[in-house]
Amino acid sequence: MDLNRPRTPQEIWEAALGEIQVQVSKTNYRTWFSKTSGLSFQDNRFVIGVPHTFAAEYLEKNGIPGIQGIDTRALTKRLRVEGAMRGVLTTRIDDPVECVRLARESPSMAGADLVRLVAPQRRSDWSEGLDPRFASQRNARAAYTAETSIDNRQSAIGNPHVVAVDCGMKRNILRHLVDMGCRVSVVPPTLTAGEVLADKPDGVFVSNGPGDPAAVHYAIDLLTGILGKVPIFGICLGHQLLGLALGAQTFKLKFGHRGANQPVRNLTTGRVEITSQNHGFAVSTVSLESVGGVPTHINLNDQTLEGFVHKDWPILAVQYHPEASPGPHDATYLFDCFATMMSTDRAPTGEDMAAAQGALQNRR
Repeated sequence: MDLNRPRTPQEIWEAALGEIQVQVSKTNYRTWFSKTSGLSFQDNRFVIGVPHTFAAEYLEKNGIPGIQGIDTRALTKRLRVEGAMRGVLTTRIDDPVECVRLARESPSMAGADLVRLVAPQRRSDWSEGLDPRFASQRNARAAYTAETSIDNRQSAIGNPHVVAVDCGMKRNILRHLVDMGCRVSVVPPTLTAGEVLADKPDGVFVSNGPGDPAAVHYAIDLLTGILGKVPIFGICLGHQLLGLALGAQTFKLKFGHRGANQPVRNLTTGRVEITSQNHGFAVSTVSLESVGGVPTHINLNDQTLEGFVHKDWPILAVQYHPEASPGPHDATYLFDCFATMMSTDRAPTGEDMAAAQGALQNRR
């Protein structure tokens, strides 16, 4: 080979495979490499394949179905044109026509109340904070072990009591609330507004959860009954439920927002946050503004609503996941905005958000 001329992609690929072959052969890692990477050793060279043994063992151990051999690019193109579609994974039916029939007859996400399947049946207390090995703590005294007495955790805003409405909540949300110095009570979304207010909370949190928000009428009724009476912070489904409680409308996205690389602009500070998202519905911006909502965040990919406050009431809501673990952590400042809202009894301003973003930078 003439080393002075540019190499073709095929030559580069073969050279890369040869390098892998040499390194792995010298250290007798051939079997391990094949299992974990999907490369197999054939005719004295590695070739791309499916990591059969390693993947099969992992999936079987954890009860996870898996597929192989499909044209993922064709599937992606189909979904981009048609939108999110129902599908079937089966090891029992070989007839594609029958599989399509089953997929078409499966329940649609629109109108589905899935919160009832994941929400708790009774109330509980939560006292575990952030693990300092994986996240920067706001309050150095907020120990991350559940056994630590909550009386030892204080913050600049005292020891506020937060009632967290659990619609299928991610536990790291609760850890952030504890890290703020909060005393946290977790309650089902089937409680009435009177039952929640009877706890005399300093703030109410409304969690993420599955399904169509418009179908979760009991949670909407709960929120409608506490609007303007206590500061409320909502995330993901909680964002949608708060919008509906105010009188706004929600709609199903064509293919939803999935993954940890969704760009969102904070309209009050101008900063862009890289966020983690997992939702298929959104709040209509026009309908929200008509009932007093003020957009604060927008998705830079499709311009859909990602966050809002209320012009008169202490309400803050975001569509994405500021608590995301392992990250991104760009939006964890929103928990500090909730703390500000509880201490001031008003929705956070642009100045409040800018100050919280600045504090986050100093905490990293």
